[in-house]
Amino acid sequence: MIPDLQSAKTLSDFQKRVLASLSLVPQGHVTTYAALAEFIDCPSPRAVGQALRKNPASPKIPCHRVVRADGSLGGFFGSTSPALAARKIALLAAEGVIIGPTGRVPDHLILRSLKKDRSRKRPLPTSPAAAAK
Repeated sequence: MIPDLQSAKTLSDFQKRVLASLSLVPQGHVTTYAALAEFIDCPSPRAVGQALRKNPASPKIPCHRVVRADGSLGGFFGSTSPALAARKIALLAAEGVIIGPTGRVPDHLILRSLKKDRSRKRPLPTSPAAAAK
């Protein structure tokens, strides 16, 4: 359950949009900073990363489900420290996302695009594996 972001007075409207869009990434998958940026019509994946570091309700708002385009972890709470990377890995592992031997999330678990299903009023995640079906 995603907490009510409208009452989070310390967050900008942009930060709220970024964090709210994370509810579209299901357990067992991740998305990229670029895909999230594209979904909310933001030209900068880095701006998305900066918004994610302000997450007031992790892991309820699952910012750990966002990785770099190459599948590597990226940051967690704005840091790449080994302790925080281990925490991000543990959160992902608890959801069934295992980091491969190259230190990357397997491509079939990465949602490269988030699309809206107009009939359901809810975005549908897409991944290379889903597109192949």
